[in-house]
Amino acid sequence: MADKYKKYRPVDIIVISDVHLGSVGSKAKELYFYLKSVKPRMLIMNGDIIDMWQFKKKYWDIYHTKLIRLILKWISKGVKVHYITGNHDEELRRLVGFKMSGLEISNKLVLDLNGKKTWFFHGDIFDVTMQYSKWLTRLGGYGYDLLILINHIMNKILLLLKKEKYSFSKKVKGRIKLAVKFINQFEKTIVDIASDNNYDSVVCGHIHEPCIKQFESKGKNVKYLNSGDWVENLTSLEYKKNKWSLYRFEPSEYNLTEENRPINEFFNEILQDYNLLK
Repeated sequence: MADKYKKYRPVDIIVISDVHLGSVGSKAKELYFYLKSVKPRMLIMNGDIIDMWQFKKKYWDIYHTKLIRLILKWISKGVKVHYITGNHDEELRRLVGFKMSGLEISNKLVLDLNGKKTWFFHGDIFDVTMQYSKWLTRLGGYGYDLLILINHIMNKILLLLKKEKYSFSKKVKGRIKLAVKFINQFEKTIVDIASDNNYDSVVCGHIHEPCIKQFESKGKNVKYLNSGDWVENLTSLEYKKNKWSLYRFEPSEYNLTEENRPINEFFNEILQDYNLLK
């Protein structure tokens, strides 16, 4: 089958986080089409890529598998892939230090980018509710999933009525003072620790709030970056020509359809890619 993308947009580093594969809200299809359109030298998957808390087999559609296959193909072609663990995929922390070809699993990553010391990690270790009330955090995760499901159904109805989509959780986070306070405190805590450790930049995920901000902490300038998520915001961070930018997926820029192929043909291609990794 001919590749729909004749020209790939070159990027030095792509950072994605909070994809939540296997959950109701995961936008694996959109992420797949985005990654199909770029040609990175390095991919950093910054936590919560697979949602082991709310994982359901019925939510693992063909685009989930296509996405994994694409990343495996990148590895076979020399793209360096870092998988940084998060709270929803914390079981993978047992595999920290694992290396295979171009894939490495870790809890954190430090890179020197154009003379700037940059710290990558998911961010859940600085979430107070994660430290002291993990059961409450899991309960909140189920509640968030339910909210996403209801939102998904409502947006289907709005689409039929030719109305704009609506996001419950974005409205909640934007209007509840406690949520705003939590986000601000989260960012400040991380920036202060980055400053203490002489990091010039810090890149995380976890709170699903994409941004690039400049902070002053303890007399030092620290850049704070958050890659957002692929549940609602559909965002990533891109590093090119020594500069960071925030990418937002726009469906209108992509043809979100592909030819239907027999399932056995699709899995045969996966096995071929696996053989390339041996």
